[in-house]
Amino acid sequence: MGHTATNVIVHFIFSTHHRAPQITPEIEGDLHGYIGGIIRELGGVALCINGMPDHVHLLVRMSSTHSVADLARLIKTNSSRWVHERWPQRRSFRWQTGYGAFSVSESGQNAVRDYILHQQQHHAKRSFREEFSAFLQKNHIAIDGEYLWT
Repeated sequence: MGHTATNVIVHFIFSTHHRAPQITPEIEGDLHGYIGGIIRELGGVALCINGMPDHVHLLVRMSSTHSVADLARLIKTNSSRWVHERWPQRRSFRWQTGYGAFSVSESGQNAVRDYILHQQQHHAKRSFREEFSAFLQKNHIAIDGEYLWT
């Protein structure tokens, strides 16, 4: 085959360090836009970005040139550094070490986009911990709870 053809769509979930509510209305829009720019620079497409003060959801059509782990690391590292440069008073801003990454089918992307866009309504009913635990269970991922929330 002379060309590489991929359609890899991933739903990422990143939490702030210790789930501190650091994504305030002051930085939220700019942060989401900057993350979208990182994804674009890496050859991907940010299909949807939204979140809450303590976490962010990304729906990304990935480039074939980066792995899921590389993309997560580059987004988190560069966005954290950018927050520190743009808002020096927010030196404590950082992401939790881990992340969630869940595959999404082409036919399922609209449902995931809708879920991401309505984060505020979802979290009126369930906490981030409940939400993320449900994602793990739905995707048959078993993680020791002792390590998951540290």
